[in-house]
Amino acid sequence: MAQFESGTPAPRIGKIKGDILAHAVASEVLGITGQQRALPKNQGKTIVHRRYLPWGASNTDWNTRNRPQANPVAHELTEGVTPGADTLVPQDIQVTLKQYGCLYQLTDQTVDTYEDDVPAEMKKQCGERIALVREMIRYGVLKACTNVFYAGGGASRAAVNAKISLNLLRKISRNLQANHAKRITGILSPSAMIATKPVEASYLVFVHTDAEADIRDLQGFVHVSAYGSRKPVHTQEIGSCENFRFITSAELAPYAGAGAAIGSTGLTGATNVDVYPFIMVGEDAWGQLALRGSDSIDPTYIPPGVKDKSDPLGQRGYVGAKFYMACTMLNEGWMAVAEAGVTAL
Repeated sequence: MAQFESGTPAPRIGKIKGDILAHAVASEVLGITGQQRALPKNQGKTIVHRRYLPWGASNTDWNTRNRPQANPVAHELTEGVTPGADTLVPQDIQVTLKQYGCLYQLTDQTVDTYEDDVPAEMKKQCGERIALVREMIRYGVLKACTNVFYAGGGASRAAVNAKISLNLLRKISRNLQANHAKRITGILSPSAMIATKPVEASYLVFVHTDAEADIRDLQGFVHVSAYGSRKPVHTQEIGSCENFRFITSAELAPYAGAGAAIGSTGLTGATNVDVYPFIMVGEDAWGQLALRGSDSIDPTYIPPGVKDKSDPLGQRGYVGAKFYMACTMLNEGWMAVAEAGVTAL
């Protein structure tokens, strides 16, 4: 196991010490949406969500499942005749928690002789690392949504040869509304409790920061600076266009070289186009499950000097954290993924 020792890196004692410089910090954006559920302790690791297929909908795919139909003629009653009885069609979605964690190790000599507050820096980076792991769990689930639209009009990721466009946004908006996808009216509040705060109704779009220039070029785009009394849903929201509000994050990486040949497309990529998922979310499209609460992070700090059978002289210390988490799609018809290239600048 790697550990932080007093001689590595070299100490700065006897030298002019500069500041501990800031480092890159990953951001969490996806967690402001989705159903947040807490599984009580000692109740197992699995939860089963259930919905019933609406009357008249076909259990074929996520578009047909969200489009109920009713023929009035078929519901006319005949005098004195009992109508035929119907039943319900359940759809179960099972989610199982997984445990994640990270651990840092340091020595007693580091604490006793080193001038930097190494435990404090480890605690800080442990929290940042856990945040990034949680975001990658969410991203892995959401970008796998099967309600996919490809820029350029192709039928697969390998055919993507265009950037995001207003026409594609309108096509997706039409699909979401046909599927009865509600616009998001509340986001997860930044508190220890599972609570929401109200926002103006819209579909939220999450995408890599590389796409910002193309989003700004959309006809009708409104930058957050022009919102007036309208409040951004996240510090990384850049603006809105029609039914969509855009939040960017450098953590939402593209599928490198997964699109069509670069040719004269003017898009980023080496030989083939880099394909960026634009994750478009409506109300209750996906869910996040945790143990004991929305965060349920169990931190650990064992300072050097604590003696036990495994470390009788107390020479080692540890900083770490563990947590339980699972994410799942709840209704893929209430969200969509647009896969598009971005303009090479």
